[in-house]
Amino acid sequence: MTDDVRIRILSVDDHPLIREGIAAVIANEPDMELIAEASTGREAIQRFREYRPDVTLMDLRLPDISGIDSLIEIRAVNSDARVIMLTTFEGDAEIERALRAGAQGYMLKSMPRKQMLETIRRVHAGKKHIPSEVAALLAEHVGEESLSKRELEVLQKIAGGNRNSDIASLLYISEETVKGHVRNIMEKLGASDRTEAVAIGLRRGMIHL
Repeated sequence: MTDDVRIRILSVDDHPLIREGIAAVIANEPDMELIAEASTGREAIQRFREYRPDVTLMDLRLPDISGIDSLIEIRAVNSDARVIMLTTFEGDAEIERALRAGAQGYMLKSMPRKQMLETIRRVHAGKKHIPSEVAALLAEHVGEESLSKRELEVLQKIAGGNRNSDIASLLYISEETVKGHVRNIMEKLGASDRTEAVAIGLRRGMIHL
């Protein structure tokens, strides 16, 4: 197969073993070519500018900036960029954010090789691809009211072990305002207390420790 009809791929992951695995799988495919690799978000943006790949495989968690932030930057460089997010399995909030930011596909690192190749080909052909288990996770929370940016900040601070008074001074808001945010957070997440709210937030990928 000639180079001009090969799918040119950029692989982004901070784990060398994962990148090696992806490289080995792609090397066996006559219609694909791994043209570049990156281990950080900023490196991914740089490689994308240099190589202009057809498809980018982007790890969700990177050591400097997140895969989603890298995706946003890449789509600012080229709004037609085709990016597949690669993850072990995150919560629905992160999946939703990635799709809103323009990801064309979502790929679990545990998926069989054949499925990975199919996803790359589908996305290259201009189609979206989300694994059924990921789609089911998203469907679970359809119609629910999402947390505001400020509520997410408050929840992150609660997860860090901060009391209302600490959060008020950290975010330059009154303690009464913090209490209001905490009430809203618990109501929206269906949590009975702060600990449960943090547990739900972590599980759904809204916040990170």
